[in-house]
Amino acid sequence: MNHPVQILDWPCSIKLAMMQLPVKKKHPRRQEPGPPASLEFCVHFPEVVLCLVEKRMGASRKAFLTTLARQRGFCVEDANSERVTHVVSEGNSGDEVVEWLKKKGRHYIDAVADCPALLNISWFTESMSAERPVPIEPRHYLLVTAHAEELEAKCQVAPYACQRRTLLLHSNQALVNKGTECHPGFHHFYLTLLLCLEKQPDTHKKSRRSMEDALQTMAEEAHFNGSEARSLAFSRAASVLKSLPWTVKRVQELHSLPCIGEHSRRIVQEVLEDGASAEVERVQHSERYQAMKLFTKIFGVGVKTASRWYQEGLRTLADLQVHHAKLSKEQQVGLLHYDDLNTPVERSEAEAIGQVVREAVEQCLPGASVTLTGGFRRGKPTGHDVDFLVTHPTEGQEVGLLSKVISWLDKQGCLLYYSSHRNTFLDLEDLELWSSSSSASMMDRFERCFSIFCLGCLPGALQRGAGAQKPSTATWSPGASRSWKAVRVDLVVSPYSQFPFALLGWTGSRNFERDLRRFSKHEKKMALNSHTLYHVEQKIFLTAASEEEIFQLLGLEYIPPEERNA
Repeated sequence: MNHPVQILDWPCSIKLAMMQLPVKKKHPRRQEPGPPASLEFCVHFPEVVLCLVEKRMGASRKAFLTTLARQRGFCVEDANSERVTHVVSEGNSGDEVVEWLKKKGRHYIDAVADCPALLNISWFTESMSAERPVPIEPRHYLLVTAHAEELEAKCQVAPYACQRRTLLLHSNQALVNKGTECHPGFHHFYLTLLLCLEKQPDTHKKSRRSMEDALQTMAEEAHFNGSEARSLAFSRAASVLKSLPWTVKRVQELHSLPCIGEHSRRIVQEVLEDGASAEVERVQHSERYQAMKLFTKIFGVGVKTASRWYQEGLRTLADLQVHHAKLSKEQQVGLLHYDDLNTPVERSEAEAIGQVVREAVEQCLPGASVTLTGGFRRGKPTGHDVDFLVTHPTEGQEVGLLSKVISWLDKQGCLLYYSSHRNTFLDLEDLELWSSSSSASMMDRFERCFSIFCLGCLPGALQRGAGAQKPSTATWSPGASRSWKAVRVDLVVSPYSQFPFALLGWTGSRNFERDLRRFSKHEKKMALNSHTLYHVEQKIFLTAASEEEIFQLLGLEYIPPEERNA
C-alpha cells in the first residue's frame, strides 16, 4: 500500500531543530595585550634604549614587558633600530641572542662590541623595581662563545708596548688618574668628561680601575719579593689592558691577547665576576706588603734596604726613628720630608720649578735648553717628581754646567738636598758589551743631580724659597706650619748629539721604554739606550736628530709622548 508523501516546510523544520540544540557561545577573538594606540609615555632615560628578544619570551610576554618598561620611563624599540643600547633576553644563551639579532639585520653584533649590551632578564627586572636603569654587573651579561674567529680577529694586539698607543684615559681605566692635563683648560674638560661617565648606565668604572690596580699590586708584591720575572709578567698584562680600544667585559676576550698569562687572567676574571680579587686583597692587607710599600716610598730606600728593615722587625716610620736605624744622609732627608715627597706634584708646581731651573741654566750657560720630561711630558697632571733634561746646541759646552747650576740654586736657597753623579758613558768603550746587549750597555750614564727642591708658596704665585733662610733639620720638624714644599727634582745633562735618545729614554713610561729596548734587541738586533743606538751585527752606532728618526731606524711607527702611557 502506498503511503502519501508528506511534504514538510523545510525552512521551518530546520529552524525548529536548531532551537532544540544547545547553543555554543561565540568567544570574541583574543587580542594581544598592549598599550592603547593613543597612549603616550614620557621617556625619562633617553640614553637607554631597550630591545626585548621575543625568542622564547613570546609575543604576549614581550608586549606586557614593553608596556611595563614604557610606563617606567624607558624607551623600547625593535631589534633593527641602531639606537638600541640594551638587548634583554629571557631563556636564551648569548650565542642564540647574537644569531637572533643578526637575523633581524644587526650584522655588526659580536662578542667584543660595547654596544648594545647583551643582558639577561635579571637586569630588566631589577631596573623595573628600581624604576631606573641599574648599573650593569658581570652577572647580568650573557656569555657569548660563538664566532671565535671574529673575536680573535678583533683582538689582535701588538706584543710590544712600543707598538701600541696608550692614552692616559683609556677603555679599561676610566677613573684611575685624578685627571689628565695637557694645557691649563684641561681640568674643565676632564671634569665634564667624568660627569658624562657618571651618567652612563654601563657603570664598570670600579671594575676597570680594579683590574689594572689588581695587576699592578701583584707586580709590586712580586718586586718586593725579588721575583722580577713575575713582576714583569703582571706589569705587562696591565699594560696590554690599558692599550685595548674596548672595555673588557668577559674573560674570554683575553684569550688571544699577548702578555696575559693564566695567573693574570684568573685575577681579571675574579674582578669581572666579583668586583675584586681575593688574592689581591690578601696581598694588600698583608703586613709585609704594607711595610715594604711604606719603606720604599722613602727617598733613597730600595727594596733590599726595605726588606732588611722588615726582617729586623721594623714596621712603621716611627720604628725607624725609635730604633735609630742607620740611615744614609739621603734617607734621613727622605724620612724628614716623607709627607711632602709622597704628595703628588702638580703641573703648576713643576712649571714653577722649571722657571727657576731655566733661570739658573741661563745664568750659567746662555743658549742652553731645559726640557721637562717624564710623566708631565706624557700629559700627566701630577707626578711623584720632576725631571729636566739640559743640553746645549754646541757639543761640549755642556761639560761642567751641572756643578755651576747646582751652586747657583744652592745659593738661592732652592735646594734642601742634592747628590751629583758624573758622566760615565765615555768609560764604556768595550764593544763586546754592546754586542751582548748586557745590562751594562743599557745603563743610563749621564751627568745628573738628584735633589730635593724647596718650593715656596707665596700669595698669588708659586716661587722658589729664595730670600729666606733655607729650612733645615735644626729649624723645622715634621708637622710644623710652613709656607714651602719639598719636591724631588732630577737634573740630567746630555750632549747635544745624544739628546734625542735621552729625551726618548727620560720621557717613559717605564713599560714603554722597557719594551722599546726589548724590541730593538730581539726584533732588530740592535742595542738601544738613552745615549745611542748600536747595530749589533754591523757593529756601528746609528745617529738620529729626533725621536721620529729613532723610530724610523727601528722600523716602528712614531708614537707621540702623550700616547706612551703603557
